[in-house]
Amino acid sequence: MRCAALRGGFQATIYTYNLMVFDPVWFAAGIDIAQRLRQQAAAKSDRRLRYVTEGYLEFLSLGGRLRLLDLSHALIHGLLRRGVPVLTGLSSTFLYRVAREHGPDDTPDDIRGVPAGHFVIITGYDRNKRTLLVADPYGAQQEYWCNIDRVINAILLGIVTYDSNLLVIHSPQTAKQPSGLELP
Repeated sequence: MRCAALRGGFQATIYTYNLMVFDPVWFAAGIDIAQRLRQQAAAKSDRRLRYVTEGYLEFLSLGGRLRLLDLSHALIHGLLRRGVPVLTGLSSTFLYRVAREHGPDDTPDDIRGVPAGHFVIITGYDRNKRTLLVADPYGAQQEYWCNIDRVINAILLGIVTYDSNLLVIHSPQTAKQPSGLELP
């Protein structure tokens, strides 16, 4: 989705929390993240890591931007205040408090299962109730309000499934980051 958006003339920024793929020191000024991704893929034999790395390299080559910022209420609220929804990869196992999944059909199995990743869209924020409006096209309830801390924890726990990110897609006219959201 992120690469399709870039190919379609949109701009895309990923706020990543995935320490399985990215080392925090890569986000310092002057570091070529694409080069580091290639070096890491050559040094490690994990097939999943290599697959994910190819996707990130394509994203970067198409002009996508990567950011590492603290995941906070302020960050999410700031992004939503700009009027753009936030697509996020997270741990659905944690968010929905469901059994881990096992096998090719993702059968719930709390013993043999593994955590499942999922993507949802955050479309609203209620500061007083400390909740986010979550849209889930595959969920039983396709749109619902959820405690912001639970969503943030689910995003961070998405690291287990190589998710753990926020994707913001915007038209070139709205691509400018609001102050305070850029890295120094």
